[in-house]
Amino acid sequence: MKHTIFKGSGTAIVTPMDEKGNIDFRSLGKLLEFQLNGCADAIIVSGTTGESATLEDWEILALAEYVIRYVDHRVPVIVGTGSNNTAHSVFLSKEAEALGADGLLQVTPYYNKTSQKGLIEHFTAIGDSVDIPMIIYNIPGRTGMNIKPETYLELSAHPNICGIKEASGNFSQTAETMRLCEGRLDLYSGNDDQTLPILALGGVGVISVLGNLMPKEMHDLCSSYLEGETEKSRKLQLGLLDLMEAMFCDVNPIPVKAALSMMGMCRDTCRLPLVPLSGNEKERLRKIMEKHMAVPALPFEAES
Repeated sequence: MKHTIFKGSGTAIVTPMDEKGNIDFRSLGKLLEFQLNGCADAIIVSGTTGESATLEDWEILALAEYVIRYVDHRVPVIVGTGSNNTAHSVFLSKEAEALGADGLLQVTPYYNKTSQKGLIEHFTAIGDSVDIPMIIYNIPGRTGMNIKPETYLELSAHPNICGIKEASGNFSQTAETMRLCEGRLDLYSGNDDQTLPILALGGVGVISVLGNLMPKEMHDLCSSYLEGETEKSRKLQLGLLDLMEAMFCDVNPIPVKAALSMMGMCRDTCRLPLVPLSGNEKERLRKIMEKHMAVPALPFEAES
């Protein structure tokens, strides 16, 4: 078995922003402390939930450097350095490695897309450029690209390709991937509401959006299953299902930022073209949150 970056729930951390859309590092520190106190098993920076598509290169690297220093080896830090430009991904990956990242997250090329052969060459080129492990991210709904099980099998031979984040929702395909690649790739769920089924197929965890709000509960959902307490894991999965679904009542990360604002953790500011959650959806989200946690009466206010 290759190096396992983490087992359990890794939080796909949001990128908090001020009212002008600049990165709010003070709020980021607050979020990270909440994650560490809440037993998050890893932190994933500049993924989809972190609005990587609208971050400049220097911002991605500034975020990575801040998180790596703040976390200080308490849990693994994984940096999203994927793009639809292989050379660009190689550049960001090398920089993230130099900053001390424990691993990399590599999404499939989007818009220009490619063939399965192109995917193999793309991920191989990135893997060849670094000496740290990486997780391949399959999310066809965002990218228009799907990774076939046979492609995973070929990629699994690379020493630095150690895991896959599956958000295809195709359990038959995922099962076939695990049949072909078992023992060569760690499997992570890319959807909170599918965590338990992915664990049942041999997965080792989830890269979680809900973990921003409930790191302890997502940690417990995974750890209980991995420790053989499957009934406890099942109850957690089903009990949190409405909140997991609420995190996708609009485009991620709009709802999770709205929820964090209600918790007083950060603003709900996103970068255009993403806009804040509507008033009606905010009220619906608040009611669901109140079932699961104490929600402050007032929204986030920036500290003076």
